[in-house]
Amino acid sequence: MKRIILTGGGTAGHVSPNQALIPHLLKEGWEIHYIGTKAGIERQLIEPMENVTYHAVQSGKLRRYFDLKNFTDPFRVIAGVFQSIAIVAKLHPNVLFSKGGFVSVPAVFGAAVCRVPVVMHESDITPGLANKLCKPFARRVCTTFPECAEALGPKGLCTGTPLRASLFAGSRERGLALAGFDGQKPVLMMMGGSLGAQTVNAVLREALPELTRRFDVLHVCGKGNLDESLLSLPGYRQFEYLSEELPDAFACADFMLSRAGSNSLSEILALHKPALLIPYHSGRGDQVQNAASLKARGLAHVLPQSDMTAASLTKALDALVADRDRLVSALVSLPEADGTQAVLREIRQFMRPEA
Repeated sequence: MKRIILTGGGTAGHVSPNQALIPHLLKEGWEIHYIGTKAGIERQLIEPMENVTYHAVQSGKLRRYFDLKNFTDPFRVIAGVFQSIAIVAKLHPNVLFSKGGFVSVPAVFGAAVCRVPVVMHESDITPGLANKLCKPFARRVCTTFPECAEALGPKGLCTGTPLRASLFAGSRERGLALAGFDGQKPVLMMMGGSLGAQTVNAVLREALPELTRRFDVLHVCGKGNLDESLLSLPGYRQFEYLSEELPDAFACADFMLSRAGSNSLSEILALHKPALLIPYHSGRGDQVQNAASLKARGLAHVLPQSDMTAASLTKALDALVADRDRLVSALVSLPEADGTQAVLREIRQFMRPEA
């Protein structure tokens, strides 16, 4: 039997592509194991899945800033490496697939020690620190962005990001019913990632008197970010989080307002949604670079957060509406944005033969 170990965690973005791969791997007859941390989000998302065996190891966060935990976390990573070596040696898998995040480091190191082929995936336009540390041990690094694949050299291959099949099964009618909209106005959907985007939330709400004249606004605002004073505002519906209903919300959306996390961008591209991106400027700056790549390729509009006001947001959305036909044409002409099958091909190519 073919056996694979998946790893990745720390954020939902390092787990959801693995969730997308798992049904296909099960259908192909793989025995699936997952290495994650004891308390990370990956355990919450993966352990309940049927036919997947979860293995918890220690790990430490890889920080680019001063923190007292920087003195102790390396020892946790080392402990996690030894735990991973024991797991990999016992399972003797055909391949390990890593989606990144700090938990992937001990898992990939463990696979390397046991001479198990490693295939990795990098979602952003530049590799994260964990993937930089793991790259020497990988046979292939799949990427979402062509710029990243080029920078990685021979190991890099632009495949797109694995996306869950349910994403493409949404219904516009169910989405409109979910939000209570009648479909007479275009729907603007705002998403800020799993935790929301409080700055964008605030400016969007400030602009609602003007925006609701032109759009019905479906706002996924993040946990704890509901504004009760707006619960009865016509043309505006807010949700803390959408899970099973998310494909329906996407299906009814005519335009997207979003941060520029790589997984969100992959979904926007795959669903051919005209989008205004407001990248979050973190220390690494990956969202800024992600958004700049799409803008340069004519696939999205970008509004820097530093320039965002209620007035500038409204103006930028007007420009997005005016450019809708060109954007949709550019998005439809893209190669397949869902990277599921391309990543599966790389896993099959580099797996070692069955015993």
